Amino acid sequence: MITACLFDLDGTLLPMDQDIFVKAYFSGLVKAMAPYGYDPQLLVKAVGTGTMAMIQNDGSARNEAVFWKTAEQVFGRDIQEDEPRFLYFYETEFQQVQKVCGKNPLAAKTIAAIRDMGLRTILATNPLFPPVATYSRVRWAGLVPEDFELITTYDNSSYCKPNLDYYREILDKQGLRAEECLMVGNDAGEDMIARSLGMRVFLLTDCLINRDGLDISGYPQGGFPELLAFIRTLKEK
Repeated sequence: MITACLFDLDGTLLPMDQDIFVKAYFSGLVKAMAPYGYDPQLLVKAVGTGTMAMIQNDGSARNEAVFWKTAEQVFGRDIQEDEPRFLYFYETEFQQVQKVCGKNPLAAKTIAAIRDMGLRTILATNPLFPPVATYSRVRWAGLVPEDFELITTYDNSSYCKPNLDYYREILDKQGLRAEECLMVGNDAGEDMIARSLGMRVFLLTDCLINRDGLDISGYPQGGFPELLAFIRTLKEK
C-alpha cells in the first residue's frame, strides 16, 4: 500500500508547453537584468550552463552552489553578489510568465483528495530554481506550498532528474521506502525512471513529454480522473 505521492510540477500540476515557458522566462530575465549591465547572450549562456551543471551534479554540493559557481566561470566574476536582483526578478517580472502557462482546476482538487485519503504529498519538481520561483509556479497551478511536506528546490537538493539519486535523496529525507511511494509526472524519461527504484508510477498525459520516443504502453497513464481512480485502487491493496 502506498503512503506518499510524489508529484512533478511543470507540465503535470501546472499545464505548459516547456519550450514556450523557457522562451518567456529568458525573455523576462534578460529584460530585467539589462539595466544592471548584463549582456543578454552572456546571461542566457550563464543560466543555461549553470542549469546543465545542476542536472549533472554528482551530489558533492547543493545545486545552488553548483549553479552560481558555474555562472561565475561564464561571466569571469562573482555574479552571486547580484543574487538579490535575480530574486527580485522572480518576485516581480517572472510573474508575467504565468500568462504562457495553463491552469487545470483538477490539479488542486486531486491534491486535496489525496490528502483527504491520508496520503503524504511531496512536490518532486526538478530542483533548478530558488524557492521563490518554484513557490510562484505552485500558486499558478492553484495550489499553495503548504499542500506539500517537501518541495525540492535548488537550495535543498544535490541532484536532479533523471538521476536516481534525486529520488533517493527525497526518500532519505522523508524516511520513506520506494515501495510505498507513487511518482506522478508527465515526462516519460525524467519521471517514470522512478520505477527503477521500486516506486509505483503514473504518467500524466495532458502535457506528455517523451523526448526519446520511449515505449510508454506499460505505464499506468491518463488524466487526473484516471490518476485518482488508480490511487484508490492502490489504497485498497
